[in-house]
Amino acid sequence: MTREEVLERLNEIFRDVFDDDGIEVCDSTTSADIEGWDSLEHINLVLAVEQEFDFKFEMGQVVSMKDVGEMVDIILEQTL
Repeated sequence: MTREEVLERLNEIFRDVFDDDGIEVCDSTTSADIEGWDSLEHINLVLAVEQEFDFKFEMGQVVSMKDVGEMVDIILEQTL
């Protein structure tokens, strides 16, 4: 799976979790860029990503992710 494919799938997840078809995420997207991305929605997002990509984040990964790019890096590492 390529980085672009992961981002494409993440865009769909973000749109679903935040109920906003206009969301376009990129590597530098952070919680400050998306309205409603608070701690509760972060957990919903993490669960949706885990389900979509069929793996579990480690707690340290969940709390240390600074942007979508780091999420993509973890997904690519876990799904190889």
